[in-house]
Amino acid sequence: MAWILLVAAGLLEIVWAFTMKLSDGFTRIGYSAITFATLIASFGLLSRAMKSLPLGTAYTIWTGIGAMGAFVVGILVLGEAASPMRMLAATLIVGGLVLMKLSS
Repeated sequence: MAWILLVAAGLLEIVWAFTMKLSDGFTRIGYSAITFATLIASFGLLSRAMKSLPLGTAYTIWTGIGAMGAFVVGILVLGEAASPMRMLAATLIVGGLVLMKLSS
């Protein structure tokens, strides 16, 4: 159950990162509200997952899901660059996440 909560927290991190970008520096109220609501929910789920998962594992997986998700959303939705160097960096992040999961 802790892993499900952790993945959900990571997915919510993607949402709040994306809506923070759309909030235009918190000047757009709707996107700002979604940002804060999903941020609070993400932290709440992360804290519940941490009751039974090691801190380093939980935090690394949570931030990794958020980082990779934001990276993909940036490319697919916002038209950000998918340069070879950025793709290599993303691959290394995923490799680290897999190793972290296998080690716990």
